[in-house]
Amino acid sequence: MVYRILADVLVVIHFGFILFVVLGALGALRYRWWPLLHLPVVAWGVLIEWVGWICPLTPLENDFRALAGREGYQGGFIEHYLIPLIYPDGLTRGMQWTLGAAAAGINLGLYGWILWRRRKS
Repeated sequence: MVYRILADVLVVIHFGFILFVVLGALGALRYRWWPLLHLPVVAWGVLIEWVGWICPLTPLENDFRALAGREGYQGGFIEHYLIPLIYPDGLTRGMQWTLGAAAAGINLGLYGWILWRRRKS
């Protein structure tokens, strides 16, 4: 039971990390130091997609699932709703490149908008 909970917590953290990679630039609207925290995270997230690496959270999560005696991601809310967002079926290298480019593009757009807004005011 404990390992299943730890695996589920890691899925939530993983999902939060992905949201932070994609939308974290919005924190720069409030804090000028925010890009120092966020931009390395974006670089890591985009690099993982473009190079095809596996996020270190994934094997740890799978290890916890194995220790809990589970295979796959069937079960409750977390397995049913969050995991398909993080680990879509049929994920290809081309899709990973597209996801990385989307994350980079969204952040370039957000930071560009933030800089434009700051210069305007």
